[in-house]
Amino acid sequence: MYVCTCLPVYLSSVYPAKHMHLELKGIHKYFGPVHANDNVNLVVDSGTIHGLLGENGAGKSTLMKVLSGFIHRDAGEILLDGQAVEFKSPAAALRAGVGMLHQDPLDFPPLRVLDNFLLGLEDGFMQNRAQALADLRKYSAQFGFDIDPESLVSALTVGERQQLEIMRLLSRGAKILIFDEPTTGISLPQKVKLFETLRLLAQEGMTVIFVTHKLEDAEDLCGQVNVLRRGQVVGHVTRPFTPQQLVQLMFGQQLGTSTRETIALGDLALELRDLAVADYRLRVPNINLQARCGEVIGLAGIEGSGQRLFLRAVAGLDHPLAGEIWIGGAKMNRQPYRRFLDRGVAYMPAGRLEEGLVPGLNLAEHFILAKRSKEFFINWNFAEQQAHERIQQYSIRGAPGSRVESLSGGNQQRALLALLRPDLNLLLLEHPTRGLDIESTLWVWNQLLERRRRGTTIIFASADLDEIFEYSDRILVFSGGRVAKALNAKDTSVAQLGELIGGKGL
Repeated sequence: MYVCTCLPVYLSSVYPAKHMHLELKGIHKYFGPVHANDNVNLVVDSGTIHGLLGENGAGKSTLMKVLSGFIHRDAGEILLDGQAVEFKSPAAALRAGVGMLHQDPLDFPPLRVLDNFLLGLEDGFMQNRAQALADLRKYSAQFGFDIDPESLVSALTVGERQQLEIMRLLSRGAKILIFDEPTTGISLPQKVKLFETLRLLAQEGMTVIFVTHKLEDAEDLCGQVNVLRRGQVVGHVTRPFTPQQLVQLMFGQQLGTSTRETIALGDLALELRDLAVADYRLRVPNINLQARCGEVIGLAGIEGSGQRLFLRAVAGLDHPLAGEIWIGGAKMNRQPYRRFLDRGVAYMPAGRLEEGLVPGLNLAEHFILAKRSKEFFINWNFAEQQAHERIQQYSIRGAPGSRVESLSGGNQQRALLALLRPDLNLLLLEHPTRGLDIESTLWVWNQLLERRRRGTTIIFASADLDEIFEYSDRILVFSGGRVAKALNAKDTSVAQLGELIGGKGL
């Protein structure tokens, strides 16, 4: 990686204006037998916010990685202002004016904001920090960002990390900015700020490609939308358009609803007595809760308010500071994680690849690991047969030999659900539908509600208040190291929940 003494001027000399017209012609991309992009044609005018919509696994991110130089297409052309271009790397794409902001920002959390802003410069080894600081402040003032240049990136929110990456890409001369699922994992105020920024970029002549599966985001922001389904462009709409039109294009049909119903709750499944959880940043004391078999409890609150600490302690992954955990009448304090597994407890983290799955292993190998067999030898034929059955049962778009990192986010979530044992007593989930399209979200919840009917107690954390209200019997609100008494979801208003999340009334 190189750094330079000044910000690059190469792009401004080649493309003197901010405007850049983009055209993709006949793009094909294969991953083994999977045809991820199938003869994709796309035209994007400068000064517009162009939506790219599709369900999980439709080929959106693959297409944008082809455009931004992260992967190479197998066929087709990329034209910028009518000229065919060839990108061997993301750096080559950025030199031509194409920059991509990924769903998980590509930064270095242990470094400071200014150091991250300097990364990737190519004209030398000496850093002109004074010039970089001036440029960072210029962009911050232009877009109304409030980021301390000396802060560690690890201390920033996801929305602030996105703001930093926007400024870094602009400083490198990007004229086409690709945003891949940028509203995943950010709060509503951060989303509002992001949309203001994207509209300002378009007004200044930039080309913005907004990749999403969220209908409301596309409707709020985009002037035009192309819809991908199974690797192909199946439709193009311009304002005004309706969510119903987009759903029909995305899935080929109108979708049903979840099948939640009122059920009789069973025996006491979980009891927490004065539980206290903590890490080096936060301490959450005095959590008391009783949950019954078949009950669904939602955890609401701003990200980082203690929900994750709570879930990991109840799952047996972390030891609580104080208090008692009782599962099925057995006290579980200081018990090893395998004892929690034996008690029918399972935990699904938000980080699918980071914590839930093992990159480098295929689906069949994951099912072998999940079986917890004591046999010394592996019956590979049986394992592959079982993998085939699970793949069909859970509608996973993949094969037993598919590595999990090659799957889309929705299919990774289906794989995680397929790995769970069928007779769970307590299922703990962290953001179970984050990053999923409507169809996948409904599918996931129908699977969870079927477990609920069989007596599984479900506790889940979500940043989506609609999801909290729709699926919860009761709600626990976390705010600033405190937890409100469990609320009956049917008797709680959005305003009341919002006040508790903000700390009022706790």
